[in-house]
Amino acid sequence: MCPENHILLSTAVDAAKTAGALLVNRAHEGFQIEYKDVVNLVTDADRAAEESIVSTIRDVFPTHRFLAEERGLAGQPESPYQWIIDPLDGTTNFAHGFPFYAVSIGLEYAGTCVLGVVFDPVHDELFTAELGRGAFLNGRSITVSNISQLNASLLVTGFAYDIRENPNNNLDHFARVSLQVQGMRRTGSAALDLCYVASGRFDAFWEVQLQPWDMAAGIVILQEAGGLTSSFQKDTFSIYGQELVASNGLIHDALLALLNQNPSPSGH
Repeated sequence: MCPENHILLSTAVDAAKTAGALLVNRAHEGFQIEYKDVVNLVTDADRAAEESIVSTIRDVFPTHRFLAEERGLAGQPESPYQWIIDPLDGTTNFAHGFPFYAVSIGLEYAGTCVLGVVFDPVHDELFTAELGRGAFLNGRSITVSNISQLNASLLVTGFAYDIRENPNNNLDHFARVSLQVQGMRRTGSAALDLCYVASGRFDAFWEVQLQPWDMAAGIVILQEAGGLTSSFQKDTFSIYGQELVASNGLIHDALLALLNQNPSPSGH
């Protein structure tokens, strides 16, 4: 990966755990909510966690670049290292007291995602991966499931904040796939969804309106656990492309076929 990789991982883990503790503390003691639009919210806990993460990493790597959900791009533009940060993935869950959210910290090196750390502070679950070194949950190796048929699979998806206005809102895919699988879930945290596919709890995940900070850490963890990622076209994928299909690999083609079906205008 790169010569500093052990320091990179330990720094990311420290940053994620510190931010996770901050979030749990704010969940108990209170926080302020602001609305970016009708339903898209942000809390002061998001901003405090992001500041904590960037500060922790910058103390060790002052020349690195950052792409974070609340602040956008920051740091040295010429650096080959770019940390991609979602300080609170699952903000709506957090704001409602639903205990399913995570800190997500990914790292790109020269344009390739090479490291992922996702920390669920409520359940004290730390998912980590480095390119070429496997994926781990609390230090124990994880792998994707061996489910090979859609009708025996448990899938997860999500919906964007602009579901009311955007026709590309995933509802048609959700309805179509739900009829062909054993079960469907919607958790509200893409980072954890990817980690749950990586650890075999889900067999596949897809979404259509994602941001880089939703995916950067989770895709490294999934790929290192033996999973497969793509856009709706099997041979293409970018964390800057918004579409993501992530699976155990065995049901990937069947899921893509379903997602790419064009519904009949007549409804038949």
